[in-house]
Amino acid sequence: MINRTHISAQPRAVPTAPPSIDDAVADHRTARAGWRARQEEARDVASFPSRTGLEQVVALLSSALYPRRLGHFRGSAVEEDAFVAGKLRAALTALEREIAAEIGYWQHEAGPFEPDQAATIARLFTATLGDIRRRVDSDVEAAFLGDPAARSVDEILVCYPGAIASLYHRIAHELHNLGAPIVARVLSEMANERTGIDIHPGATIGESFFIDHGTGVVIGETAIVGARVRLYQHVTLGARSPAGLTRDDVRERHSRHPILGDDVVVYAGTTILGRVTIGARSTIGGNVWLLSDVPEDSVLVQPEAVQLAPAAGRDLRDVLQRAAAH
Repeated sequence: MINRTHISAQPRAVPTAPPSIDDAVADHRTARAGWRARQEEARDVASFPSRTGLEQVVALLSSALYPRRLGHFRGSAVEEDAFVAGKLRAALTALEREIAAEIGYWQHEAGPFEPDQAATIARLFTATLGDIRRRVDSDVEAAFLGDPAARSVDEILVCYPGAIASLYHRIAHELHNLGAPIVARVLSEMANERTGIDIHPGATIGESFFIDHGTGVVIGETAIVGARVRLYQHVTLGARSPAGLTRDDVRERHSRHPILGDDVVVYAGTTILGRVTIGARSTIGGNVWLLSDVPEDSVLVQPEAVQLAPAAGRDLRDVLQRAAAH
């Protein structure tokens, strides 16, 4: 047992002279120099996408994609296109600025880039907006059909963490594929902070994707998720080892995460690691640890909990209570 009186009686060490600001600055300078010396490439850290700027981009894009639900537009149908056009112009101007910052960051290592590279990426991204809207619509509809507690599709789009994470991911995935990986990653981390759902922007996810509840879901960079897949909270689609520890071949570096076929359901707490394939229409029960392929139309579950006989239950409860008392 801890002797609290003894602990409180210990004398506190009092520094003879508190460190000065100059000492702290000098120590920090040494740490800073050590960090920079260990980096292989000197990048322009002054040129880096702005978190605040990208928050504005997502807000503007959300308003353009869903003018009445997320953009709070209340005008007539005739005026709606003008509202959307204004939001898109502002969003794409801000997005081009953030992409240009990322290009500046990579310039030393991967340059030179074309002068209009940022504008080209933003323009190509514009062409994906219709598909982004259709895919998010399918995710919202899947949630509405899959959750008896849902009262409307509007409630899902505004309130459900799975739908919010899906909106961010659909945007981030297109930017990742077009050559703005840092911008895309910042968007995915914004979604993670807001919803507790961590989807790498490189992950490929089919239509009608439904994350129920969602907290703690992790989907890795090279995961491939089919259509009409449902995941519950604390599901991990992960790799068996970090990319830096794998052998330097294409398969191990770029095929590290699971493949889920169409219409797969994965229940809460399950961890699926490595380039394993879960066949279409399979169901994976809760708290399963899975490292192997699963055929189509399979059902995998953990053994069900066993109810102890009354006497055995009382004995175990007594043992636990005695342990807690000490």
